[in-house]
Amino acid sequence: MTTALRVPEELSARVPVEQRGPGLDRDSVRLLVSRGTDVSHHGFVELPRQLRAGDLLVVNVSPTLAAAVDGKIGHARVVVHFSTRGDDGRWAVELRDPDGRGTTRARAGGSPGTEVHLPGDVRLVLEEPLAAHSPRLWWGRVSDPDVPRLLRRHGRPIRYSYTERDQPLSVYQTVFALPSADGSGSAEMPSAARPFTPRLVAELVSRGVQFAPITLHTGVASAESHEPPYPERYEVPPASARLINAVKAGDGRIVAVGTTAVRAVESAADADGVVRAQEGWTDLVVTPERGVRVVDGLLTGLHEPEASHLLMLEAIAGGAAVDRSYEEALSGLYLWHEFGDVHLILPDENPHSEHCSSNCW
Repeated sequence: MTTALRVPEELSARVPVEQRGPGLDRDSVRLLVSRGTDVSHHGFVELPRQLRAGDLLVVNVSPTLAAAVDGKIGHARVVVHFSTRGDDGRWAVELRDPDGRGTTRARAGGSPGTEVHLPGDVRLVLEEPLAAHSPRLWWGRVSDPDVPRLLRRHGRPIRYSYTERDQPLSVYQTVFALPSADGSGSAEMPSAARPFTPRLVAELVSRGVQFAPITLHTGVASAESHEPPYPERYEVPPASARLINAVKAGDGRIVAVGTTAVRAVESAADADGVVRAQEGWTDLVVTPERGVRVVDGLLTGLHEPEASHLLMLEAIAGGAAVDRSYEEALSGLYLWHEFGDVHLILPDENPHSEHCSSNCW
């Protein structure tokens, strides 16, 4: 049923919450909490009271890059979205057309050998599509291998058409973001963590909630076609793996902050749900058929009905619960996208609750 829902344009969050009025901070967004098909409405500042001592939040520490750079193919203006750094020094990139409003629109394909002129006399040459079935993303080689420096000097955060104006890169960094040694990062903000503030993190810690950092560098989403995610670099460090396993062995709940945290942790888990320290590339797509082995809950933004991330939500909560929560979000006028409100999915721990199909709530 969720895929039949339509998100009205006016429910797109156009600016960060802290810019919507005086006295607002990042944690001033709303929080929809679902336990099975039971749904309740809160402010994000109430998150510590929705969790309990012994719970573990898995957070993505990948920093957001200023991944959009202006360029030219001949005399034609293009915008290059730098998505993912390959192990061989190439970058997966998406070419977009400027739309005259400060944002971009999809650009038809490309071809091997296409040369894009970038600022500072830097050249990008397309070599091959990232995937044979999709011409959207290409592996390209940059004449200056120090792409992070190029992005720092000439890049800006990727901005989509539903937003009102350009924002500084700081707006797209979460409180958990840490610089990586090789300058890699996420093309798009791991946005589920955006509402956290230092004050809220301190309150969670004071209540006995723990944090486990992981890294997953997110690539450029397919804004138009909602493709499933392609392989992304991730790391689950040894200390985090040990902490996750210890909490799983006790009474605590593993709550992933964002779909990226789910993807990383589930990629590092064996068939019995034991998490191993790992780093590398993951092509895992979490679906109801595959299920989850580690996470008990998820804190995430609100996703478009066509988005592949909804399969992950259904794997964690079940289809009926996702349908119910999204209907509540729409009727409650929750805001969508990276500057919008958030959804906390927790296990249904009511021993008397029924396992409902979609017609019993």
